[in-house]
Amino acid sequence: MLALFHAFSMKCSQIQRAIKLGDDELVASLDRELEPIIAAILAYRAASLLEIYMQLQFMNNLIREEADDHTRVVRNSASLSALIDRYFGGASEAAGEVFRVFASEKIDRDDVFGFEEGSVLNDVILDSLPNRVAVVTRDYRYLYSNAANSEFLKSKPMELVGRHISEFVGSEDFESRLKAKLDACFAGEKVECLFPSHRQTEPGRVFHCTMTLLRAREEVIGALLVMHEIIAVPAGMLVA
Repeated sequence: MLALFHAFSMKCSQIQRAIKLGDDELVASLDRELEPIIAAILAYRAASLLEIYMQLQFMNNLIREEADDHTRVVRNSASLSALIDRYFGGASEAAGEVFRVFASEKIDRDDVFGFEEGSVLNDVILDSLPNRVAVVTRDYRYLYSNAANSEFLKSKPMELVGRHISEFVGSEDFESRLKAKLDACFAGEKVECLFPSHRQTEPGRVFHCTMTLLRAREEVIGALLVMHEIIAVPAGMLVA
């Protein structure tokens, strides 16, 4: 499924470039090419809780991005309803199990964030935070980005889903600095560290980052990253 999201985000990036060039004909052509990708994402039958969440989150973002187009909002809302009915309709045993995970499963918050009691991935709450918040999957791709992180990366949330984190921090920095920290988080550790900004235009900026394992029951969804800029850098914490 991540391949579909990656294809979607790449097409969105191409559209943004065409808009900046003022090429309306190319924008229209690329926009038409998005339709079969969206259809493929909707047709995909999720095989896990993670994939269900990814599909629902995708449609939620699509509705928000196209809020000014009434026709698309109606169409996308119908598609979201169809997804919900596919996985949760009829109170099937599978749907009941998912609802129990989302609504009543008790998870030790010292070790992992879960979905119970209002969900840690509530868009309204996370988008209101000044901190940058993101969820990165076990293959180091963005699953979620709040408004602050998306603005920092100069991308829309939908354009980030499925894209490898190395695209934004650079392959060298990813391999030498970030990958080991993420792997430690995926192994169950709660990671806390400092990273210098990867942007050459921002020398001296340093960000504090906490990484927490995110899962529902036994399924690891990814790592929850919370980042904010700091002024004073504690000795020994900076990841070189």
